[in-house]
Amino acid sequence: MPAKIFLRSLLAILVLLTLSAAAQAQATRTWVSGVGDDANPCSRTAPCKTFAGAISKTATGGEINVLDPGGFGAVTITKSITISSEGFEAGVLVSGTNGIIVNSGTGNVVLRGLDIEGLGTGLAGIKVLSVGSLHVEKCTINNFTQNGIDFAPSSASLVTSQIHVSNSIIRNNNGASSGGIRIRPSTNVSAIGMIENTQLKNNQFGLRVEDKSVVTAKNSSADDNVNGSGFIAVSVSTAAVLNLDKCVADGNAFGIRADGLNATVRFGSCMIAGNGTGISSNASGKTISFTGTNFNADIGTATGPNIAPQ
Repeated sequence: MPAKIFLRSLLAILVLLTLSAAAQAQATRTWVSGVGDDANPCSRTAPCKTFAGAISKTATGGEINVLDPGGFGAVTITKSITISSEGFEAGVLVSGTNGIIVNSGTGNVVLRGLDIEGLGTGLAGIKVLSVGSLHVEKCTINNFTQNGIDFAPSSASLVTSQIHVSNSIIRNNNGASSGGIRIRPSTNVSAIGMIENTQLKNNQFGLRVEDKSVVTAKNSSADDNVNGSGFIAVSVSTAAVLNLDKCVADGNAFGIRADGLNATVRFGSCMIAGNGTGISSNASGKTISFTGTNFNADIGTATGPNIAPQ
């Protein structure tokens, strides 16, 4: 009997030690450094070298912070997490592949202060397969052959997926079919989004919103997207709605465009100039202007019914 009691006590201790080790294996806050090592625990005093190395040691809902300037590599995100750099160059440099893949199910992901570079051969800067909400803050995304942000959530557990982009620059993503931000949820998901204080420059298109999406862009510009539209809603079968407030569309093939019967673009306080066509619609798409607040120096008029500001 005493031997059985001893064995049971020993087993209980081993279980507790195992659980304790597992808990310690993932921290709520981890760190990366340009001179770190992925063999480290990713602590403040022993940081990791890459985001991929740190993410496995960061708990769900936790945060990876950047200690000093460096290139921290591509990463696939499969859980709620924040990757944040405040005040340091935090590079994600890739060639021939995606920069950051987000496949977090219903999780919430924050990307802050990152410089994501595709070198002219990278695929997408940020490619979203599934996410509850994605927040892209103070990021720069350059030189990808597909899209700066390719937001294409698809998951049986998702009903609505959110995208929020603020204070960012997305430029030079000018492959054959690439653009700045493309929002294209699958048939089983709806997308909602807010784009604020963001520049979309020298891509094939600036901001493209597709079926089952409702997106607002505020204080944002789409410039020199010479082969496509600055701001466009595209509908094949279901509604695609883009609302613009205080926008600038300059130097694009089309400044503002609605393409498809269920595509709607509403815009107010916008400057539209230097485009091939300022305001355009196709296949009965609707462009609705808040009259008296927009300035259009180019050809093209809104389809209406136009709205007087209240």
